Amino acid sequence: MKKVLGLIGAALLSTSALSAPLTVTPVSTKAGAALPVHIGGRVEPTAEGHRRQWPGTYFEASFRGEGVLLKIGEGDVILRISVDATTAATLVKPKPGLYRVDGLANGRHTIRVDVASESQAASTVFGGFYATAGTRALPSPARTRQIEFIGDSHTVGYGNISAKRDCTQDEVWATTDTSQAMPALTARRYGADYQVNAISGRGIVRNYDGMPGDTVPAAYPFTLFDKAKRYADPAWHPSLYVIALGTNDFTTPLHPNEPWKTRDALHADYEQHYVAFVKRLRARDPNAHVVLWATDMADGEIASEVAKVAARLKAAGERNVTFVPVTGLAFTGCHAHPSTADDGRITTALSTYIDAHAEMWARK
Repeated sequence: MKKVLGLIGAALLSTSALSAPLTVTPVSTKAGAALPVHIGGRVEPTAEGHRRQWPGTYFEASFRGEGVLLKIGEGDVILRISVDATTAATLVKPKPGLYRVDGLANGRHTIRVDVASESQAASTVFGGFYATAGTRALPSPARTRQIEFIGDSHTVGYGNISAKRDCTQDEVWATTDTSQAMPALTARRYGADYQVNAISGRGIVRNYDGMPGDTVPAAYPFTLFDKAKRYADPAWHPSLYVIALGTNDFTTPLHPNEPWKTRDALHADYEQHYVAFVKRLRARDPNAHVVLWATDMADGEIASEVAKVAARLKAAGERNVTFVPVTGLAFTGCHAHPSTADDGRITTALSTYIDAHAEMWARK
């Protein structure tokens, strides 16, 4: 038992929710009835459960009882488990199977599983929540506010819990925690559901150092990165889009084999494609507010270009679009990325606009 608890980082809940120390352990028992699940993020339903790949996915269920089961499917992943808004356990590359959460007082509880790690290489599966003996399902949590975050590693939370900048790729994976990054902080601040549609190293027209692979706008329409199925959810109509793209387009010099022969040509292509991308988002959600933000990296080149994009959108008649520059970040995460403290600073910068436009939450 000690070995299992050490592997998954079991912790205590507040005493009001506990009848004994909380435990999360693999079990071979048969699952009871499936509990209604509330999902944040893009998923593809399968026979095994919910297949997902975009970062920041989360799953929630409410129940009355003393325990609950959760089912984990295939794929390397880091999961943060919380009960009644208190962090309970962390599972790092857990084996597929059923896990039982015990130690709760008999009463009403809400369980949440957050995907902390990034899953560029392959999708992963979460199998859902199931009743144990005596557990009664309750309606799954629901929120009326919705925010969509689109971006790159700064939105993912790449290496944000690292205590150092010099990291191996394994360390980057282990210290990336989207559940503690800016999107989660911002959504929590406003009581909103959210999606994180971001990929580290990708840009609007150019990926980091010219590397191959889909840009974010190319991958964006699809549920998974294999682009086999287009994403569609009639219930998903965010009141706010928060977008940060440009870091990978501009932080490295152009190479001779790239399509842009000058920096000006790259700027023009970037601005054109970014404007078109935002217009596609607005075509589906014309009343949504759009916040474009950028850091002061690359000697201000990123911020300058994003400001031009916002100006072009406004000149074309787009309403409720703004540019938010973010300065003063320490960049102490892996490979000089924002830390969790920086994530808080970004959230504060964004909140200035959000607080001044509370009417967005009333729009449909």
